[in-house]
Amino acid sequence: MISSQKNISLRWADLDPNFHLRHSVYYDLATQFRVELLEEAGLTMAIMKEQGFGPVIFREECVFKKEISFGDVISLSVNIINMREDASRWTIRQQFMRGEILCATLNVDGAWMDVKNRRLANPTPTIALEIMKSFPKAEGFVYEKIST
Repeated sequence: MISSQKNISLRWADLDPNFHLRHSVYYDLATQFRVELLEEAGLTMAIMKEQGFGPVIFREECVFKKEISFGDVISLSVNIINMREDASRWTIRQQFMRGEILCATLNVDGAWMDVKNRRLANPTPTIALEIMKSFPKAEGFVYEKIST
């Protein structure tokens, strides 16, 4: 089973002039966690390179609720909100928590790309399909039907 949450450490360099977590660091930490989860599940960078595909992001949006400061103990979660049945497109939600306090929510809409042809991968590579189906699902998760 893929981990759905991890604690994160902040670096001095992650702070802005107000001594709060810089806005771009939220995106960097979220991306790193998604890549770690793929690696943990067996979908490594080497496999993606060998098979000629990788994730592509259409939209990435972060809504900031509470400030995060150096020394705060922060956990980051990941859940799929929705996904096409063939895992060709998906939406992932990640939440930054300080204890029970929601500090930020980051949503990502993405798909799989054939990096040789520079087009969306169709069909979704088998290993990506299997791994995406094993990702933690959000409450209310929906499989989207594929239009024919």
